[in-house]
Amino acid sequence: MAITTGRASRTSRGRAAGGDSARGDRERPGPVRRALSRHWYAWAMTAPVVIVVGVLVGWPLARGVHLSLTDATEANVGRTIGVNVIPSTYEFVGLGNYVDILTSGLFWERLTWTVLWTVACIGLHYGIGLGLAMMLHRRLRFRSVYRVLLILPWAIPGFVAAFIWRYLFNSDYGVINAMLKAAGLGAVGWLDEPFTAKIAVIAVNVWIGVPFMMVALLGGLQAIPAELYEAAEVDGATAWQRFRHITLPGLRPVSSTVVLLGTMWTFNMFPMIYLITRGGPGDSTEILVTYAFREAFTGVRNYSGSAAWGVIILALLVVLASVYRRALRRQGEVW
Repeated sequence: MAITTGRASRTSRGRAAGGDSARGDRERPGPVRRALSRHWYAWAMTAPVVIVVGVLVGWPLARGVHLSLTDATEANVGRTIGVNVIPSTYEFVGLGNYVDILTSGLFWERLTWTVLWTVACIGLHYGIGLGLAMMLHRRLRFRSVYRVLLILPWAIPGFVAAFIWRYLFNSDYGVINAMLKAAGLGAVGWLDEPFTAKIAVIAVNVWIGVPFMMVALLGGLQAIPAELYEAAEVDGATAWQRFRHITLPGLRPVSSTVVLLGTMWTFNMFPMIYLITRGGPGDSTEILVTYAFREAFTGVRNYSGSAAWGVIILALLVVLASVYRRALRRQGEVW
């Protein structure tokens, strides 16, 4: 009897302990609640920004995706004229807009030029920016003056720079053609021919984008320890070997970030194309984003088609960023 009573007592205590443990597991806060309670001040400070960004970005994005699945145009969207309210009559068409875009030759032509435009600009941005950064990293006289002068193009508002360069490229009274004539060369219709127009917009975008690359890469160069170069020089490494094995690896974290940012900015560089050439002559310099704008704001305003173009552009950039991030992770970079 005593043995039975002892076992029963131990069993009841075990059950009680098990019940307390289960109750404690149920009452223990989850990871989200723990994070909120531990970092409540940080969450409180960032919450307004998250809400504002969600409203300014999330709502237009959701609206754009919705319109891309309809046949909305200027003729069938809801609008108010005076005291008269005209309801929307557009209909849901599913993926019809996407099928029309992806099966048209126009999309692939615009995509090809957009990719060429982006690759050419980013390649020149990085190459020229790295060269200037290495020059300014040396001990030069008037180095601070050079920095100010080289960063000026980046400080000028984009639309101002576009109008300045449009004037410089003018076929009749442009400064560039005036200099060519003074040198005994013929004038060039920079914005009148497809090839020269493409060269012109690439040159302007490079002029604007190089200072950003230069400043970012200069900061990366200053973060590389000078002892590495001194040790390599003692070991007999040439200038090319020091550049290849010290400078480029040391700049990799900065380079990976600025190249991705520059690619996204250039891929969507609407102001330079639109303000300098309006996508012309014809549509030879029109990139994806300028065509999406043209769909929505010229002629019969095709809001649904423009929204579909915008969603496709976003999808392309998301895929690019994902592939780029995966490639960096394979190389051991944390991004």
